[in-house]
Amino acid sequence: MNAIDTPIPQCWYEDEALLVLEKPPGLLCVPGRGPDKQDCLSARAQAHWSDALIVHRLDQATSGLLIMARSLAVQRALSLAFEKKQIQKRYEAVVAGLLKPLATDWQLIDLPIAADWERRPLRVIDAEQGKSSQTLWRALAHEHTAQHQDCTRVLLSPLTGRTHQLRVHMAAVGHAIVGDALYAAPEIAAQSQRLLLHAKMLRLEHPINGQILEFESKTPF
Repeated sequence: MNAIDTPIPQCWYEDEALLVLEKPPGLLCVPGRGPDKQDCLSARAQAHWSDALIVHRLDQATSGLLIMARSLAVQRALSLAFEKKQIQKRYEAVVAGLLKPLATDWQLIDLPIAADWERRPLRVIDAEQGKSSQTLWRALAHEHTAQHQDCTRVLLSPLTGRTHQLRVHMAAVGHAIVGDALYAAPEIAAQSQRLLLHAKMLRLEHPINGQILEFESKTPF
Protein backbone atom coordinates (compact mmCIF):
# COMPACT_ATOMS: atom_id res chain seq x y z
CA MET A 1 0.00 0.00 0.00
CA ASN A 2 1.57 3.29 -1.09
CA ALA A 3 0.87 6.90 -0.15
CA ILE A 4 -1.52 7.33 -3.05
CA ASP A 5 -3.94 4.56 -2.03
CA THR A 6 -3.39 4.71 1.75
CA PRO A 7 -6.60 5.88 3.46
CA ILE A 8 -6.12 9.28 5.08
CA PRO A 9 -6.98 9.07 8.79
CA GLN A 10 -9.74 11.42 9.87
CA CYS A 11 -7.92 14.51 11.10
CA TRP A 12 -9.40 16.70 13.83
CA TYR A 13 -6.44 19.06 14.14
CA GLU A 14 -3.22 19.74 12.27
CA ASP A 15 -0.41 22.22 12.76
CA GLU A 16 3.38 22.19 12.54
CA ALA A 17 3.71 20.54 15.97
CA LEU A 18 1.05 17.86 16.24
CA LEU A 19 -1.92 16.01 14.77
CA VAL A 20 -5.13 14.80 16.37
CA LEU A 21 -6.49 11.84 14.42
CA GLU A 22 -9.38 9.41 14.81
CA LYS A 23 -8.58 5.71 14.72
CA PRO A 24 -11.26 3.33 13.45
CA PRO A 25 -11.89 0.10 15.37
CA GLY A 26 -9.86 -2.90 14.25
CA LEU A 27 -6.83 -0.88 13.10
CA LEU A 28 -3.49 -1.25 14.88
CA CYS A 29 -1.74 1.90 16.10
CA VAL A 30 1.74 0.63 15.14
CA PRO A 31 2.90 -2.26 12.96
CA GLY A 32 2.68 -5.76 14.41
CA ARG A 33 4.67 -8.87 13.61
CA GLY A 34 4.19 -10.32 10.17
CA PRO A 35 3.30 -8.88 6.77
CA ASP A 36 -0.43 -8.99 7.50
CA LYS A 37 -0.01 -6.55 10.42
CA GLN A 38 1.79 -3.70 8.66
CA ASP A 39 -1.30 -1.61 7.94
CA CYS A 40 -1.76 0.63 10.98
CA LEU A 41 -2.63 4.17 11.96
CA SER A 42 0.99 5.31 12.20
CA ALA A 43 1.79 3.99 8.71
CA ARG A 44 -1.32 5.60 7.24
CA ALA A 45 -0.50 8.89 8.95
CA GLN A 46 3.14 8.83 7.84
CA ALA A 47 2.07 8.26 4.24
CA HIS A 48 0.46 11.73 4.36
CA TRP A 49 2.44 13.45 7.15
CA SER A 50 5.94 12.00 6.85
CA ASP A 51 7.05 13.41 10.21
CA ALA A 52 4.17 11.93 12.25
CA LEU A 53 5.31 10.17 15.43
CA ILE A 54 3.32 8.02 17.85
CA VAL A 55 2.87 9.49 21.35
CA HIS A 56 0.33 7.10 22.88
CA ARG A 57 -1.77 4.17 21.70
CA LEU A 58 -5.28 2.79 21.65
CA ASP A 59 -6.04 -0.93 21.64
CA GLN A 60 -6.64 -2.33 18.17
CA ALA A 61 -10.31 -2.94 19.02
CA THR A 62 -10.85 0.59 20.42
CA SER A 63 -11.85 3.55 18.25
CA GLY A 64 -11.35 7.24 18.85
CA LEU A 65 -9.05 10.21 19.24
CA LEU A 66 -5.27 9.93 19.28
CA ILE A 67 -2.42 12.48 19.28
CA MET A 68 0.66 12.27 17.04
CA ALA A 69 3.70 14.53 17.31
CA ARG A 70 5.52 16.01 14.33
CA SER A 71 9.00 16.25 15.88
CA LEU A 72 11.05 14.42 18.46
CA ALA A 73 10.94 17.45 20.77
CA VAL A 74 7.14 17.60 20.68
CA GLN A 75 6.94 13.81 21.08
CA ARG A 76 9.03 14.10 24.26
CA ALA A 77 6.96 17.02 25.55
CA LEU A 78 3.65 15.22 24.97
CA SER A 79 4.96 11.98 26.48
CA LEU A 80 5.99 13.91 29.58
CA ALA A 81 2.56 15.58 29.73
CA PHE A 82 0.93 12.13 29.67
CA GLU A 83 3.31 10.94 32.39
CA LYS A 84 2.42 13.94 34.56
CA LYS A 85 -1.31 13.36 33.91
CA GLN A 86 -1.64 16.76 32.24
CA ILE A 87 -3.56 15.38 29.26
CA GLN A 88 -7.18 14.47 29.99
CA LYS A 89 -8.81 11.54 28.20
CA ARG A 90 -12.37 10.29 28.40
CA TYR A 91 -13.90 7.22 26.86
CA GLU A 92 -17.47 6.09 26.36
CA ALA A 93 -18.38 2.42 26.68
CA VAL A 94 -21.32 0.09 27.01
CA VAL A 95 -20.80 -2.46 29.80
CA ALA A 96 -22.71 -5.52 30.90
CA GLY A 97 -25.09 -5.17 33.82
CA LEU A 98 -26.80 -2.23 35.48
CA LEU A 99 -24.22 0.01 37.12
CA LYS A 100 -25.43 2.30 39.88
CA PRO A 101 -25.65 5.10 40.71
CA LEU A 102 -26.72 7.07 37.64
CA ALA A 103 -25.22 10.34 38.87
CA THR A 104 -22.81 13.14 38.06
CA ASP A 105 -20.31 11.95 40.66
CA TRP A 106 -17.30 9.97 39.50
CA GLN A 107 -16.55 6.60 41.11
CA LEU A 108 -13.03 5.18 41.45
CA ILE A 109 -11.66 1.76 40.54
CA ASP A 110 -8.22 1.32 42.17
CA LEU A 111 -6.89 -2.13 41.28
CA PRO A 112 -3.24 -2.97 40.36
CA ILE A 113 -2.69 -4.50 36.91
CA ALA A 114 0.04 -6.96 35.89
CA ALA A 115 0.91 -8.85 32.72
CA ASP A 116 -0.44 -12.39 32.53
CA TRP A 117 2.79 -13.88 31.17
CA GLU A 118 1.31 -17.31 30.47
CA ARG A 119 -1.56 -15.82 28.44
CA ARG A 120 0.05 -12.77 26.83
CA PRO A 121 -1.15 -10.19 25.82
CA LEU A 122 -3.76 -10.55 28.60
CA ARG A 123 -3.53 -8.53 31.82
CA VAL A 124 -4.76 -9.48 35.29
CA ILE A 125 -5.47 -7.83 38.63
CA ASP A 126 -2.51 -8.71 40.88
CA ALA A 127 -2.22 -7.15 44.34
CA GLU A 128 1.41 -8.24 44.71
CA GLN A 129 2.97 -7.87 41.27
CA GLY A 130 0.60 -5.38 39.65
CA LYS A 131 1.32 -1.72 38.92
CA SER A 132 -0.88 0.92 40.54
CA SER A 133 -3.85 1.57 38.23
CA GLN A 134 -6.82 3.91 38.67
CA THR A 135 -9.92 4.48 36.56
CA LEU A 136 -12.80 6.89 37.16
CA TRP A 137 -16.25 5.86 35.93
CA ARG A 138 -19.64 7.52 35.73
CA ALA A 139 -22.84 5.77 34.68
CA LEU A 140 -24.83 7.69 32.04
CA ALA A 141 -27.84 5.51 31.26
CA HIS A 142 -29.23 2.00 31.49
CA GLU A 143 -29.99 0.27 28.20
CA HIS A 144 -32.49 -2.52 27.64
CA THR A 145 -32.45 -3.05 23.89
CA ALA A 146 -32.56 -6.34 22.01
CA GLN A 147 -28.90 -5.85 21.19
CA HIS A 148 -27.67 -4.66 24.59
CA GLN A 149 -29.81 -6.25 27.28
CA ASP A 150 -29.29 -5.00 30.85
CA CYS A 151 -26.31 -2.83 29.99
CA THR A 152 -25.03 0.54 31.14
CA ARG A 153 -23.55 3.33 29.06
CA VAL A 154 -20.61 4.81 30.97
CA LEU A 155 -17.94 7.47 30.79
CA LEU A 156 -14.46 6.27 31.73
CA SER A 157 -11.46 8.42 32.62
CA PRO A 158 -8.15 6.57 33.11
CA LEU A 159 -5.85 8.20 35.66
CA THR A 160 -3.05 5.82 34.71
CA GLY A 161 -2.20 4.32 31.33
CA ARG A 162 -1.78 0.58 31.73
CA THR A 163 -2.28 -1.79 28.80
CA HIS A 164 -5.96 -2.83 28.52
CA GLN A 165 -6.64 -0.86 31.71
CA LEU A 166 -10.28 0.06 31.06
CA ARG A 167 -11.15 -3.42 29.82
CA VAL A 168 -9.45 -5.14 32.76
CA HIS A 169 -10.92 -2.80 35.39
CA MET A 170 -14.50 -3.06 34.13
CA ALA A 171 -14.29 -6.84 33.89
CA ALA A 172 -12.76 -6.99 37.39
CA VAL A 173 -15.74 -5.18 38.93
CA GLY A 174 -18.19 -7.47 37.16
CA HIS A 175 -19.20 -5.19 34.29
CA ALA A 176 -17.13 -6.22 31.26
CA ILE A 177 -17.29 -4.07 28.14
CA VAL A 178 -19.73 -5.43 25.57
CA GLY A 179 -17.95 -6.97 22.58
CA ASP A 180 -14.71 -7.57 24.50
CA ALA A 181 -13.32 -10.82 23.11
CA LEU A 182 -10.47 -10.87 25.64
CA TYR A 183 -12.06 -10.14 29.02
CA ALA A 184 -15.83 -10.60 28.71
CA ALA A 185 -17.78 -13.83 29.03
CA PRO A 186 -18.67 -15.30 25.60
CA GLU A 187 -22.32 -14.23 25.82
CA ILE A 188 -21.26 -10.61 26.53
CA ALA A 189 -18.58 -10.60 23.85
CA ALA A 190 -21.12 -11.91 21.33
CA GLN A 191 -23.53 -9.00 21.86
CA SER A 192 -21.49 -6.78 19.51
CA GLN A 193 -19.27 -7.33 16.49
CA ARG A 194 -16.90 -4.66 17.86
CA LEU A 195 -15.62 -3.63 21.26
CA LEU A 196 -17.97 -0.93 22.54
CA LEU A 197 -15.19 1.38 23.72
CA HIS A 198 -14.51 4.77 22.13
CA ALA A 199 -11.90 7.41 23.04
CA LYS A 200 -14.26 10.35 22.72
CA MET A 201 -12.49 13.31 24.37
CA LEU A 202 -8.97 14.76 24.54
CA ARG A 203 -7.94 17.91 26.38
CA LEU A 204 -4.36 19.14 26.37
CA GLU A 205 -2.14 22.19 26.51
CA HIS A 206 -0.39 22.81 23.20
CA PRO A 207 3.30 22.01 23.80
CA ILE A 208 4.50 25.04 21.81
CA ASN A 209 2.09 27.92 22.35
CA GLY A 210 0.31 26.83 25.53
CA GLN A 211 -3.17 27.03 23.97
CA ILE A 212 -5.75 24.70 25.53
CA LEU A 213 -7.01 22.27 22.90
CA GLU A 214 -10.11 20.16 23.45
CA PHE A 215 -11.68 17.69 21.03
CA GLU A 216 -14.78 15.53 21.33
CA SER A 217 -15.70 12.76 18.91
CA LYS A 218 -19.25 11.43 18.64
CA THR A 219 -19.49 7.88 19.96
CA PRO A 220 -20.35 5.62 16.99
CA PHE A 221 -22.47 3.11 18.92
